[in-house]
Amino acid sequence: MTGIKALLGITLLAGLAACGDSTPNFVADARPARLSEWGLFELSADRLAPLPALEVVRPANPLFTDYAHKLRTLWIPDGTQATLVNNEINYPVGTILSKTFYYPSDADGNVVKVVDNGAREIDLGAARLIETRVLVKQSGGWDALPYVWNDDETEAFLRVAGASRSLSMVDAAQPDAPATQFAYFVPNENQCSGCHTTEHPDGGMHPLGAIASQLTASAHDAAGEFRPQVDTLVARGWLDTAPTGPALASFEDLSLGLETRALAYLNMQCGHCHNPKGAADTSGLVLTGKHATRVSTGVCKPPVAAGGGAGDLQYGIVPGDPDASILHYRLASTKPDEMMPELGRSLVHAEGVALVREWIGSLSGACGAEPPLSSAAD
Repeated sequence: MTGIKALLGITLLAGLAACGDSTPNFVADARPARLSEWGLFELSADRLAPLPALEVVRPANPLFTDYAHKLRTLWIPDGTQATLVNNEINYPVGTILSKTFYYPSDADGNVVKVVDNGAREIDLGAARLIETRVLVKQSGGWDALPYVWNDDETEAFLRVAGASRSLSMVDAAQPDAPATQFAYFVPNENQCSGCHTTEHPDGGMHPLGAIASQLTASAHDAAGEFRPQVDTLVARGWLDTAPTGPALASFEDLSLGLETRALAYLNMQCGHCHNPKGAADTSGLVLTGKHATRVSTGVCKPPVAAGGGAGDLQYGIVPGDPDASILHYRLASTKPDEMMPELGRSLVHAEGVALVREWIGSLSGACGAEPPLSSAAD
């Protein structure tokens, strides 16, 4: 397999991305069957690396996807520029975002659970490629295209109906623990649209990670300088001006307060649906961190339409009691009719659940009366 992979990888590199000044291939309204037709990466037997013309980005709050690592890229066509409108980035037609999902792997064919440190390229000798999602700005709006990598890691193919992979995961922090068997699901085209449309039904798709607030987070640019990513975009001429206001809080920042981290986590994992105009607006839950009262986050709030997913529990959040809280119950579940988020995972995000559990446990008050305003919303 290695010889075939090397041969095909070098052929691909020579044909599509051999030159350092190569740029991606944007064709209006195109939906290529092969990922390589976009011309986003340099692929060889040993590595998958974005073209130098692309910018590697990382949101302040990464979305959990079964502990997969993610290589995210952004490209804006020459001669165009994104503009800041109402403190949000308005990308020009031709913008291409990609997100490649992969896992570190071991010699036994297992994928490995280990912290994602935001690598700028993928070492194929120690990793397994799963999928690459492409989000491209067309004249009519954003188009989401899921590509699934073949076993030889020589090409990824468009799979609008989605796909699944059976994986065996070992935990680097617990080498003696048995492997976890799970099914990794690649979303279909409609599921991509469901998450990326935060204002239903007619708001249109848009990025979730490559937005102004998420890109206020600092990261290393191509020159190795550590600075806010929006500043990097401005320096490249890709963005007319940087957004104003403080950098977005990250749930991974252990120096921040517990509630700040918990609300930042819920914003990214749940806020695209649980907002006043989102797909879950009928639930009455606002999990973007921009709530007016604690009850809108679920505190002492009975479920509206959870059905069996409520686990026979009475309130979304019971202050001081995570085990009696529907929010904690659903985050900790893997049952299809119970778990939240309902798409994008088969496993429980243990670290995220632990954060939410600790936060709920820290809340004071008792159900039966309207709780006071949350300090995090002030």
